Amino acid sequence: MSVSVSDARIVPRAEEKQRHVSGWIGGSIVVLALVSALLTFLVLSGSTPVAPVHEVVIGVFVLNALLIIALLVIVIFEAAVVIRARKAGAAAAGLHVRIVGLFSFIAALPAILVAIIATVTIERGLEPWFSDRMRDAVFKSVEVADAYAASQCKSLGREIRILADDLTRAKPAFDADRRWFDSFLTARATSLGVPVAMVMQPPEKVIARANIDVLRNPPMPDKAAFEDAQAAPDPICVIPRNSRVFGTLMKLPTYEGSYLYTAREVDPLAVEFPAVARGAAVEYLAIDARRKGVQVAFASMYALIALILLLSAIWFGLSFANRLVAPIRRMIHATDQVSSGNFYVQVPIKRSEGDLAHLGETFNKMTAELRRQHDGLVTASGVIDRRRRFTETVLSGVSSGVLSLDSEGHITIINRSAEALLGTGGRLLGKPIVEIAPELASFVAEALHGRMRQSAGQVVISRGGQDRMVNVRATREGESLGAGLVVTLDDITDLVSAQRTAAWADVARRIAHEIKNPLTPIQLSAERIKRRFGKVIVEGKDVFDQCTDTIVRQVEDIRRMVDEFSSFARMPKPSLQREDIVETVRQVVFLWRVGNPETTIEEQLPHDAVQARFDRRLISQALTNVIKNATEAIEAVPAEEREGQARIDVRFERREDGRIVIDVTDTGKGLPQEQRQKLLEPYMTTREGGTGLGLAIVGKILEDHGGGIELLDRPDGARGARIRLWFPETGPVQEAESGAEGARNGSLGSDRDNNKNRTSL
Repeated sequence: MSVSVSDARIVPRAEEKQRHVSGWIGGSIVVLALVSALLTFLVLSGSTPVAPVHEVVIGVFVLNALLIIALLVIVIFEAAVVIRARKAGAAAAGLHVRIVGLFSFIAALPAILVAIIATVTIERGLEPWFSDRMRDAVFKSVEVADAYAASQCKSLGREIRILADDLTRAKPAFDADRRWFDSFLTARATSLGVPVAMVMQPPEKVIARANIDVLRNPPMPDKAAFEDAQAAPDPICVIPRNSRVFGTLMKLPTYEGSYLYTAREVDPLAVEFPAVARGAAVEYLAIDARRKGVQVAFASMYALIALILLLSAIWFGLSFANRLVAPIRRMIHATDQVSSGNFYVQVPIKRSEGDLAHLGETFNKMTAELRRQHDGLVTASGVIDRRRRFTETVLSGVSSGVLSLDSEGHITIINRSAEALLGTGGRLLGKPIVEIAPELASFVAEALHGRMRQSAGQVVISRGGQDRMVNVRATREGESLGAGLVVTLDDITDLVSAQRTAAWADVARRIAHEIKNPLTPIQLSAERIKRRFGKVIVEGKDVFDQCTDTIVRQVEDIRRMVDEFSSFARMPKPSLQREDIVETVRQVVFLWRVGNPETTIEEQLPHDAVQARFDRRLISQALTNVIKNATEAIEAVPAEEREGQARIDVRFERREDGRIVIDVTDTGKGLPQEQRQKLLEPYMTTREGGTGLGLAIVGKILEDHGGGIELLDRPDGARGARIRLWFPETGPVQEAESGAEGARNGSLGSDRDNNKNRTSL
């Protein structure tokens, strides 16, 4: 069953839902902010029906500020998620941070550059319009307009004074004859070149008027003009609104409540220009007064818009980075799962991810193939493991030593039997065979590099003071040179010893039979000669008696030797009984201590009884022979060469593996270092006058008990020897068995105890 990466809990579902909601909220705020920035630009540029008045500008600023705060909160939240993932060591967190940083840099750099350029451009663009030359030009235009208006007013003022003086003189005519007065007014106005001349009372009551058809309906002065004329001693200039007329108004003192109003039509631009110039100057001054404020306002608005764009770009960068990093993060987690051995991981595929989705499909195919191959390898490994365990079981169960060597002669496989036979401590795997067992070097070299695949022979391996006869067979694994080897080691020491023992037993039986038959007649004849002729012989009687006694004594010695031969040849089967082995050892030691007071014999025996199945008489005989050999070995050392007192230590041990071990350690001359095991063969002795049957009989007794004998040196390194006797507490496994296999395993028992840390099959 496949396991998806989302199931592997890369991103918890609650966190995914939270990111989905925050994405929608962030996107909505970004869209609103961008729309607000666009509307702000349109409003301030006057491209909308909404006038950019103070209240509108303030509202736009507040709206943009709120949206910027919301954007800032969203961006900070997303950035905090990224930073928290980076600190937590999330997959692809570094890539996530780099992408966000890149987008932020790309968005911030143009905004900063445009802000600098825009600020400089606005400053440079406004500077010419507010320079001293421009200021002078604006005010000069106002002065020109005022001068033109003043000249017109001055001309009309001069004319209105003349006309006013004339009318003052004509006041009686005004009172007497109005028609004449009108004609007079018309004549004087015409002569002065004034198209409009009338006597008025406010607001628009015309008392007298010059009948000139140039301006039929001239614009009338307003109420304010009459008030100004009332207060002014001189004529005032009147420029009615929305007209092409310049006029003057003057109070007529002689005409109660009346005013003289004259007007002349001029170019419309001459009328409009002063007002326009003056308005432009006022507006120019107002703009100049609030220029800094305008610059700050535009800069602030641009900063708000730029900040909106920047934060929006950062949010888009975060969103894009999330969409880009999410599949990469799933992929990294999936590869981590595969590297840890989980080949059932699957990456969720989202078609919206494009090429990354294709990458995920490829990864899923790869994991499926890896899973198939892994399952095949697991199956094959199981088969190989079962075969290996079977091979190990076979190798560990066989009595022969088995070694596998590579092409360079290094040990790759070794079973326990080979370890025990080679008798070296420590790990053997990987070590060269020539260092572990130099005796096998010739067989290994011949099998590795020779023409024949196999090399066989016999060799003596000496370990721990014991010589083992080994049958060696080295076989090359392949036909080509340089292939590995399989070396088998068969310990035939006990077999050879048994064969020799059997041969010597047969020889001893035959010799005993052939020698024992004439011994009795010889002895009887010697005794008869002594009795018959002992009284007759007078001369040389001492010599005669000595010769006959020698014959009898030698016959007894030969008979004793023949009896030993017979005992060795006809060694009885042990009669196993459950008895106290400790008491048996104690009695033997006591007898030898009493019979050899010059030798110190100490025993290390437990206080409690130890029950075992053994033949009391045979074990006592074996221990007696060993102690006897120890005393003879001590006596063989010259007195001047002895180190300390003559001492024999008998130590008893009951081991956890169920073996009874008896060690006899002496301070005698010791054992030879070479061919020590031959001392266990019949008729092999290093003592003058010895028969060579003592240790052979001991070995035979212990073999019949399922145990063995070991010839060792003293553990403290001093001169002397240690003879180890051992047999199972429960007796031999099969009482009728010859015991050869038990002797072989027994002789190797101490090696196994000393090599517990050895690596083997």
